[in-house]
Amino acid sequence: MDIFDLLTMIGGLCLFLFGMNVMGQALERRAGNSLRGLLEKMTTNRAAGLLTGLGITAVIQSSSATTVMVVGFVNSGLMTLKQAINVIMGANIGTTVTAWVLSLAGIDSTNLFVRLLKPSSFTPILALIGIIFFMFCKNTKKRDTGAILLGFATLMSGMQTMSDAASGLSGIPAFRELFLLFQNPVLGALAGAILTAILQSSSASIGILQALAATGQVSYRAAIPIVMGQNIGTCLTAMLSAIGTTKNAKRAAMVHLAFNVTGTAALLTVFCIIKRLFSPALLHAPASSLGIAAAHSAFNVLCTLLMLPLAGLLEKLVCQLIPDSAGTEKKSELDERLLAAPPIALERCRMVASKMAVCAANGFKDSLSVIETYSPGLVEGIFAAEEQTDHYEDILGTYLVKLSALPISSADSREAARLLKSIGDFERISDHAASIAASAKELQEKNYSLSPSAQAELAVLSRATGEILDLALSAFLQNDATPAERIEPLSQVIDRLKETMRTRHILRLQKNQCSIETGFILSDLLTDLSRVSDHCSNIAGCIIDMAAGNLNLHESLRAVKRDSETYAALFAHFSDKYQLP
Repeated sequence: MDIFDLLTMIGGLCLFLFGMNVMGQALERRAGNSLRGLLEKMTTNRAAGLLTGLGITAVIQSSSATTVMVVGFVNSGLMTLKQAINVIMGANIGTTVTAWVLSLAGIDSTNLFVRLLKPSSFTPILALIGIIFFMFCKNTKKRDTGAILLGFATLMSGMQTMSDAASGLSGIPAFRELFLLFQNPVLGALAGAILTAILQSSSASIGILQALAATGQVSYRAAIPIVMGQNIGTCLTAMLSAIGTTKNAKRAAMVHLAFNVTGTAALLTVFCIIKRLFSPALLHAPASSLGIAAAHSAFNVLCTLLMLPLAGLLEKLVCQLIPDSAGTEKKSELDERLLAAPPIALERCRMVASKMAVCAANGFKDSLSVIETYSPGLVEGIFAAEEQTDHYEDILGTYLVKLSALPISSADSREAARLLKSIGDFERISDHAASIAASAKELQEKNYSLSPSAQAELAVLSRATGEILDLALSAFLQNDATPAERIEPLSQVIDRLKETMRTRHILRLQKNQCSIETGFILSDLLTDLSRVSDHCSNIAGCIIDMAAGNLNLHESLRAVKRDSETYAALFAHFSDKYQLP
């Protein structure tokens, strides 16, 4: 093997890794809704957690990435350590899918139907279909399908290039001696662990082993310990990702390591006993790609079957290794580790944004209560809610910008835009709630009181504003344009109420029925309530935009008004419902 063969093998490895990355990302985008559905199942029973880990890893083609996400879930408080253990075990099985796909390259038969299964027979066709979909289709799903096919074709081409370049190794004595050395199970496991730790992908290291097996110099005695060691090497990524996380997140990463080390140690011991006592002829035979894939799956399934009943002991072990410390730990609402799977990260953003919306709405409803009946405790709660929504806006805005920069589907991109637009409006609603609370506090401290007429009118406006906020919150939480369409006519009614109340207030001033000082406070209250209505209108417009695939807010609102019959009926309904005394 000369320097050119070495360079060819490196080039094949680069194509292999690039194809795997492209295919994995495209699969994520294409299966976005499925991944979000899997997220909901993570918090149920043991079997659901196991299948969830298996399914996500099969899609994103990396058990390391799945485990990193699990660390992020635990760090966010979205998953308990017990649930994480089940998902991690499932991920170890899910990672074996890639090896079976790669084993197709080793098919060798004269049978026509069997030869059709060989990637060299169908990869060019897949590449042709993929490039047509990717270059000439505007539909996002078809483009993602094209990227999946192109990624697979590139991956298999890289695999074939590595196998062809490695064929020259069979005649090199040093290569044969190297794999004779790896027949020592401990050294073989160590080699597999180191290679996987460097590549940070057990799928990639399995692919390299399968390519080297094409030389005929890799026996099962050497291949099986290497496969076992690869499961330990893949833990490095999760261990590094756990730096700076909560105790439970560190424990989740430690579970991954303990699971693989314990399983490898147990099965490696069994392997050594079988090799020494029975020395089956199979172990001396040259390993094939298909055989390596089977060994990889068998090892991971056996590990899971062995460790699944011991999940409770595993949890206690890592809790002993990483004990609780004094004080409480702050959980991360939005963990950047989840960005490894953008659809799941987006689902987490939606959950946090929903908490923010509810927090802002509750604060505003409390502010309406405090106008009628002053309560110092309620005022402090409103100010605390305002600070909380500010915090939510800061973390969501930063996280969503990072998420939007990743390769995501057009549907996810629209959802990220909807959240980015809406969180600003909810933050401003919370600000107005704090402003209303401050006005109520000023009335109390200065012993001012609004005139009975002003109080009665303000009660009508408060009820209308409370209803429009309920509609906006419902529309946002359910991402439903139906309640959103009721908001614009109610917003117009609120604007008319505000202007009428301003006019009546001026008349009362002229008749000395109220003071100038309380007039300023009333004016501030009218402004705050009106602005809340405007922000609700913005939220409704954004939801209608997304439903119509349009980003022009003003055009969306004009379209609502153009539906004159429905709009007029709703406007008349709300006008009758909210009449000033």
